[in-house]
This record gives sequence, structure tokens and C-alpha cells, in this order.
Amino acid sequence: MEKIVCKNPKAHRDFFLEEKYETGIELKGSEVKSLRDAKASIKESFAMLKEGEVFLINSYIAPYEGANRFNHEPTRERKLLLHKREIERLIGKTRIRGYTLIPVKIYFKNGRAKVELALAKGKKGYDKREAIKRREAQREIDKVFKKNRFKI
Repeated sequence: MEKIVCKNPKAHRDFFLEEKYETGIELKGSEVKSLRDAKASIKESFAMLKEGEVFLINSYIAPYEGANRFNHEPTRERKLLLHKREIERLIGKTRIRGYTLIPVKIYFKNGRAKVELALAKGKKGYDKREAIKRREAQREIDKVFKKNRFKI
């Protein structure tokens, strides 16, 4: 049972997503409450490897109104929870030129906040145009089939 909090709209448009990882995220209490209200954004965020750990950088979780002085900083670095083997694998993959770690979505699974992290390679301008052409062609095909389905 998953409840999606937010998605990264740029992930599929600007990157080729190769491998996906489900990670936990280290949060403060007011951040969890704010996430449950779906007041978060990962549009401009990315993950970075520092000293053998993975951190989510530039993600925004709105301050929780009921937390008053115990509130959190909205754009702080948040530690992502991965197994050591997975981190070592990511270190090897991100050293290859052009690869980066992109958060795809934040969601709740069995009451725990999770981040879907993807190993991604950036698209060039011509790749994006090609994807747009394919999508438009598929829409035209679907439109024709939909028209013909009702005539039978």
C-alpha cells in the first residue's frame, strides 16, 4: 500500500533512468507531518555521495504549522538509508561520466517515508525531440483506434 507524496516531473523528461532503488529517508518529526500533508517538492533535487553516505540535496519539505519553534529547515540535506553494498555499487556507477542520482518520487509504504532513487544519464536535446515525436505518434495511433472501435 503506497501513498505518493510528490513526483519529480523532470526525471523522465530530462534523463534516461537506468536503475531504481527504494531508499529510506532520515526525517525529523515535523518533516513527517508535513509529508503526510503532501507539502513537499523534489523538482530541483538530486542525491550526492559524501563520505560513504548518500544525501538528498535541495529537496523542499514545507514547515509544519503546528511545530512552532521545533520546526525544521525546509531545504536541509537529508540522509538516505541504503545498504552498504548498494552505496558501494552507486559509487562505482556515478564515477562513470554522465551518471547522476535523481529522486523520482517520495511516498509512504507501510507507514514509512521512502524515496525512489534512480541512477540516470542526462538526455541531449535531440533525445528529447525524439521522445516527443514518439509520444505524438502514439497519441495519433490511439486516436485512430479509439475512433474505429466505436464504429464496429
